[in-house]
Amino acid sequence: MTNFKLDPVHSSVAFSVKHLMVSKITGEFKDFDGELTGDVNDVSSLRFKGSVKVDSIDTRNADRDGHLKSADFFDAEQYPDITFVSESITDSKVTGNLTIKGETHQETFDIEYNGASKNPMSGGQVTGIVVTGKINREDYGISWNQALETGGVMVSKDVAFTVGLEFAIEE
Repeated sequence: MTNFKLDPVHSSVAFSVKHLMVSKITGEFKDFDGELTGDVNDVSSLRFKGSVKVDSIDTRNADRDGHLKSADFFDAEQYPDITFVSESITDSKVTGNLTIKGETHQETFDIEYNGASKNPMSGGQVTGIVVTGKINREDYGISWNQALETGGVMVSKDVAFTVGLEFAIEE
């Protein structure tokens, strides 16, 4: 069994959503944690459990961030965390239970497992994974929207994300 320690300085949780049917707004969560367990030499043995603090959302606009934290969207006061617990990991997919705003659904996302490497700064071994995917926010009770007079809606229901995680391997 390999011991892993998340390196938050070299990790990120980012997302994007279509806005006004013409552009994409990006953001990130600044406060997150992740636990990886298993054998670094056997991807199928790896298990991941992660959490994101909703209150740490940052879209570079304080008013928008406040609205996203409100009951219209995430309701951060009542549901402070987003969690994901893997059930299986392959060379290209991760399947697990995603919980947002009290709703849990099984989701499958693309995963890129980047193997292990020696960190020239610390001398230690590191490993990394990149998870990408898309969810329908309405599946999780996040359905606020506004119709546009030109057709369409203010905020798309699909949210794309990229989670890049680096872990120190502690033998």
